Amino acid sequence: MKINDPIFGELTYEYSWNRAYELAFVGANNKITLMVDGDEDSKFDQAQYTAYQRLVDHWDSLQREVVQSILKYYQQTRHELGYDIASQTNYPAIDKVEDIMTMIHLEAIVIPYGDIHKERDIGLLFTCTWDYENGVGVCILDEKVAEVGYQNAVI
Repeated sequence: MKINDPIFGELTYEYSWNRAYELAFVGANNKITLMVDGDEDSKFDQAQYTAYQRLVDHWDSLQREVVQSILKYYQQTRHELGYDIASQTNYPAIDKVEDIMTMIHLEAIVIPYGDIHKERDIGLLFTCTWDYENGVGVCILDEKVAEVGYQNAVI
C-alpha cells in the first residue's frame, strides 16, 4: 500500500511506513530510509509530524553533535572492551571526528510513535565498521542527542 503524506512524502507500508531518499550528512550524500511508525490506516500523530519537521529544521546544526556523540561512544566502547590496552583491528585508536566519519554510514531515520517519550523523538540508524551486526543508533530528544548505543537498544 502507498500513500502520499503531506509531511513525510510518498510512503510504502511494510510493517511500518517507509520511503527511500538522499540526505546530506556531514557533507556526503547518503541513500537512506525514512521509517515512520504507524498502522496500515496511515494515521500519524501530530507529535510524529512535529518531531520530523523540527529535525529537518535543525538538521544542519545537529549533524556535528551526532558525529561527536558517536565518536565519544566509540571511544568509551573501545575502552570498556580493553582495546585501548590490547590492539584490535576493528577498534583502531581515533581522536578526530573526521576519522569516525570514515567508519559510519547513515542508513535510516526512524520516527517512532509520538507517545513513547514526552519529548520529540527521532532515531538515527548507522552501519559502522567496528560492529557490523549491531550498528549504531542515536536517539534524539527535542533536537539533542540523548543516547548512543546499539541500534536496537536506543530506537
